[in-house]
Amino acid sequence: MTRIAILTPTVTTGDAVSNDALTMRRVLAARGHDAQIYAEGWTVTEPAIRSIFDFGSFTGDGAHLLIYHHSIGWDAGFEELRSARCKVAIKYHNITPPEFFAGISPAFEQRCRNGKKQMQEMARAGHALYLADSAYNLKELLAEGVEKSNAFVVPPFHHADRFSSLLADFDVLDSYRDDYANVLMVGRVSPNKGHVALIEAFASYRYRYNSRSRLLIVGGEEVSFRDYSAHLRELIDLLWLQQAVVFTGEVSDAELKSYYLVSHVFATASEHEGFCVPLVEAMAMNVPIVAYSSSAIPETVGDAGILWLQSEPHLLAESINFLMSDETSAMALCKQGRRRYEQFYENERIEKEFMRALGGVL
Repeated sequence: MTRIAILTPTVTTGDAVSNDALTMRRVLAARGHDAQIYAEGWTVTEPAIRSIFDFGSFTGDGAHLLIYHHSIGWDAGFEELRSARCKVAIKYHNITPPEFFAGISPAFEQRCRNGKKQMQEMARAGHALYLADSAYNLKELLAEGVEKSNAFVVPPFHHADRFSSLLADFDVLDSYRDDYANVLMVGRVSPNKGHVALIEAFASYRYRYNSRSRLLIVGGEEVSFRDYSAHLRELIDLLWLQQAVVFTGEVSDAELKSYYLVSHVFATASEHEGFCVPLVEAMAMNVPIVAYSSSAIPETVGDAGILWLQSEPHLLAESINFLMSDETSAMALCKQGRRRYEQFYENERIEKEFMRALGGVL
């Protein structure tokens, strides 16, 4: 039995990094390892999460492996990483460029700058293993000095495979299963997610093609980004879309499944993604994808969506209309998405890649 510590800043529901860490722990525990998650904050009750400030006792007992999830600057965790006396595996989820948060949240902007510096230091530290969500993330690690021989692409674990066993939320179904065309975007309300271009694209679609349509924006809003959220609502008011754009806030897995079920197109104009788990969820749920081809998005989507090299609202609007109008093409894209999900992103496949990558350090 190997003692394994998994470090991540926070563990919450509906968070991609948290889902990855939680499933890692479950996969390792199922193989007989003593795997524990350490964090600075958490909202989940099962499994038990331990405080990062108790991490020293775990390593003192002879931990064999530390898996460190890096997605933001985290001083407390980084200090533990520096002093670790066991083998270390880095799971790199990418750092959002701090420029996205300039003038919106100085504190978050600084955390991203710190995260970038910490990534550079850990890349040059020569740890035993480096795991990246995508080739896009791996390229960044290699550019900072990581040896290719001990670096692997392992997509993040997710909850999309749970949708098939979950009962749908009937309140969501009753509210949005009607004769309206539903355009869906899933992801936290954050400045890098391209909501302005998405709202403008939806306005173009609604006014040019289909007045009986709505935009569903599923994801939590943070106090740190309240000015950004206020700006989005001002834009919605300016475009007279108050009754057509819905901010759901954080939702349960059952509610999330239902939003996919009632939606006709998944659309995103996000400008920076290290992987983008909602794209995988859309593929799993047979929802065709329209997206801005930024960062890791083209790698994640492959041939399972309509991608544009520029974030041009009218192009996104025309693509949405094409999929709404041409059922045959929309269904073909859904089939390609489902095929891609089964080929690359089912959790069983990710588990095999994860354990294969860990083979040299366990």
